[in-house]
Amino acid sequence: MNTYLYTLEMSVRDYECDMQGIVNNAVYQNYLEHARHMCMKKEGIDFKRYTLMGVNFVVVRAEVDYKHPLTSGDAFIVGINVVKESRLRLVFCQDIFRLPDHKPVLKAKIVATALNERGRPEIPAEVEAVLKKFLPAHGADRS
Repeated sequence: MNTYLYTLEMSVRDYECDMQGIVNNAVYQNYLEHARHMCMKKEGIDFKRYTLMGVNFVVVRAEVDYKHPLTSGDAFIVGINVVKESRLRLVFCQDIFRLPDHKPVLKAKIVATALNERGRPEIPAEVEAVLKKFLPAHGADRS
């Protein structure tokens, strides 16, 4: 397992599994989003507060490689690193590993931006300041 800016441990709930007894592929998007929200909240970026201010964070691209399925009751960890791809795009490099054996489950690249009240891309200055705090230490290496 790599070193991550943020990790979140979770577990699979019965209702997240499909008829095959594995986690439905769409549910992984929920896991990834929850981990992103918790990571950003830890860094002082509260999506609800920004939404109330007219700033909406949105996913513009999602690339997901499924490696191994999770099943009901499995514990897992979501690891996150963040890369600033351009002036207006953030990339969340996210991995999921099953616990306790750290078997790779999923590797994702989620590209996001923020839209201001006029619907135009704009990363708020406060978010830029937070990004500067941790991006240089983590860089773009995703190995």
